[in-house]
Amino acid sequence: MQLDVFTLVPHAFAWLTEQRPLAAVLGTELDLRLFSYRDTTPLRAGQVDDEPYGGGAGMVLRVDVVAAALDAVYGGQPDQRVVALTPQGRQLTQEVVEELAGEEKLTLLSARYEGFDERVVQHLASDAISIGPYVLSNGDLPAMVLVDAIARRLPGAIAEESGAWESFSVALEGGLEYPHYTRPADFNGWHVPEVLVSGDHGKIDAWRREQSRKRTVL
Repeated sequence: MQLDVFTLVPHAFAWLTEQRPLAAVLGTELDLRLFSYRDTTPLRAGQVDDEPYGGGAGMVLRVDVVAAALDAVYGGQPDQRVVALTPQGRQLTQEVVEELAGEEKLTLLSARYEGFDERVVQHLASDAISIGPYVLSNGDLPAMVLVDAIARRLPGAIAEESGAWESFSVALEGGLEYPHYTRPADFNGWHVPEVLVSGDHGKIDAWRREQSRKRTVL
């Protein structure tokens, strides 16, 4: 997958691109490209944001700045899906991750502290996604969450088998997590559930699905 991220601070994603062990965990099929709004801004002195019309606290990423960045990379509006990361977007779930991971090319637009000029979401993006009903001071964090979630579902990721179980669990049961246990099987009288050491994979899967339903709140 070619995954393009437009951001104010490309170096914030260094942990994905420079840390070899982590990059290996996230998979080999991810072509992550990072673009800075400041490199292509039509404004002087690298300006990318402005005060919103009508007043209010904080600065907002300008629509002409985002349009210039997309034009510089794609020569206009790209053919692939363009996702704006905004609290007003549709909620990020594992099903949404699976949907996005199926794209050959994907573009993510990271926002300024107070978000985008609304025209970015309305006219330059084809999708809008939120990682939760709250506001962050760092607009790149939602993009990082989405990159991580998508990358671990790509071929070659060490977490691929784990991700496949999560996808299966969501599709059938609506759950995400179940309890994990490691050795020793008995520690201070705290025992690993007998079903997990039974070797019966059918019973183990059924137990995990049941635990996932109980533990996950959607």
